[in-house]
Amino acid sequence: MVIFIIKRLLIGTVLLLGVSTVTFLLIYSGGPDIAEQILGGDASPEDVAAKAAQLGLDRPLWQQYLSWLSGAVRGDFGVSWYTSQPVLTTIVQRLSVTLSLVLLAIALVTMFAVSVGVLAAVKRGWIDSALQFVSVLGLALPSFWIALVLVLVFAITLAWFPATGYVPFTASPTGWLASVILPVIALSIAASSATAQQVRSAVIGVLEQDYVRTLRARGLSARRVLWGHVLRNAAPPGLTVLSLQFISLVGGAVIIERVYAINGMGSLAVDSTLKSDIPIVVGVMVTMTVVVVVVNLLIDIVNGFINPKVRIAS
Repeated sequence: MVIFIIKRLLIGTVLLLGVSTVTFLLIYSGGPDIAEQILGGDASPEDVAAKAAQLGLDRPLWQQYLSWLSGAVRGDFGVSWYTSQPVLTTIVQRLSVTLSLVLLAIALVTMFAVSVGVLAAVKRGWIDSALQFVSVLGLALPSFWIALVLVLVFAITLAWFPATGYVPFTASPTGWLASVILPVIALSIAASSATAQQVRSAVIGVLEQDYVRTLRARGLSARRVLWGHVLRNAAPPGLTVLSLQFISLVGGAVIIERVYAINGMGSLAVDSTLKSDIPIVVGVMVTMTVVVVVVNLLIDIVNGFINPKVRIAS
């Protein structure tokens, strides 16, 4: 198991280094053009050159990258070109907001997908047909449209929840819960539909295996076969789908945060891109890559504990 974890850590490290390198080179390749974007089209060439020198954009790209990388490995992503606040401080403030939405959404997706997917696989019939219909409908409806409908119905018409804004948990736990319920539901619908469908398929595939028929023939109860053997072998594909859905939810949070006027990582990335605040943009990309790598590492470790075949195959 230790070797398995070390391999996954090395893969994650290489992926993180590759993503950060490509992101930095693509964004910083503009050089002095970035300074011109910051100052505006009316800036003189002298002002553009002075701004580029101030930001270090006049140096060779490889020097800029090595300077940034040496700071990044120490947790120093530089400072914002607009607020002069450390990039890491800004990101930490926003990351907790986005993670609260995404983690609650993935928990809701997991509960719905496992319960409904297993029920549809075991019972079949009208429950299975209903899942097929709901899955297609959930995937067809855009998340931003669902978010707007939720605001119209539950925030404006019924006035059960606030339409916009975010309340920190430390300020008011009940206020925090009220502010995240609608965004989390809007994020979860499409992911729940897709994941439930995958769980259903995985469970059906295991139920059709010969060893399951043998276990039943030996007199084991249906409950024991399901919980002791079927779900354990159906877990790896289900967990893999959940890890992919986590990445999808992180991307979807960008849109949902804009709809609900929530100042999370998505809003930070969009606003920084519009202002050409490059240190913030690069910091956001690297941070979200770290989050994705960590989540996938945890999923792989859980997979390895549940099913030893996963460790052997790796």
